[in-house]
Amino acid sequence: MVTSGLLFAFMGVALQLAARELPNTVVVFARNALGLLAFVPLLPRFFRIGWRTQSLREHLIRGLAGLFAMYGNFYAIAHLPLAEAVLINYSVPLFMPLIERAWLGEPVPKGLPARLAVGFAGVLLVLKPGSSLFQPAALAGLWGAAAGALAQVGIRRLTATEPTLRIVVYFSVIATLASAAPLPFAWRLPQTNGVWVALIAAGVLASVAQLFLTRSYAYAPAGSVGPFMFASVLWAAGLDYLVFDRTPAGATLAGGTLIVVAGVLSLRAAPRVTAPTTIDD
Repeated sequence: MVTSGLLFAFMGVALQLAARELPNTVVVFARNALGLLAFVPLLPRFFRIGWRTQSLREHLIRGLAGLFAMYGNFYAIAHLPLAEAVLINYSVPLFMPLIERAWLGEPVPKGLPARLAVGFAGVLLVLKPGSSLFQPAALAGLWGAAAGALAQVGIRRLTATEPTLRIVVYFSVIATLASAAPLPFAWRLPQTNGVWVALIAAGVLASVAQLFLTRSYAYAPAGSVGPFMFASVLWAAGLDYLVFDRTPAGATLAGGTLIVVAGVLSLRAAPRVTAPTTIDD
């Protein structure tokens, strides 16, 4: 999970560079298409595992939720400081207990309202109450976080029966096909070599990060491994400073602390689902 967070942070840098020249719809499609190409060397293993699945509905929910999360998160990354965009994205655990209750029928953890109040207070601080609360980029980031929570609950459900590689390949195929739909209305090719490099890097980094993320949920329950996702916030803040010479504002640091505390508490309160003892991927 920590490695996944590092790779996603580097992906965020690549996306910020690509978004200077390309619209969000093109960036999302390129990330998915290039990410899918990154799995070509793994296709022999994928077909040895078998492409048939008894969980197509769950794959579709996970794939479309992940795609909608991508649209929201990528827009936030393109228009907000990287650390702030990642913090909003990592409000995902605040939504997860509600989705687990609605989808999996799991009981609502004790103390959930208090944790949600703390977490969303942190979100408001990161958004900087006032005019920025209504910034499209900030609201898109929240939308992406809610969709991302649905996608992560989907991953958790799928890892009970599906190998890691099949989950990630199905996601890549679904997301690539669905993100191609709006291209006729916004297609634009990169004009510089640097943007091509950024797009390719974003696609490869995101796909490898997905493998690490999915594998982490296969090895341990969300309550055990989920808190380590917040390492991505530290990676993003460091890269924001090193690459873009930006440091988080005081309100961002305070809000980020509340989000992390509430998120970790929510994940630790998640039901302790036993991980599979073997993973055929």
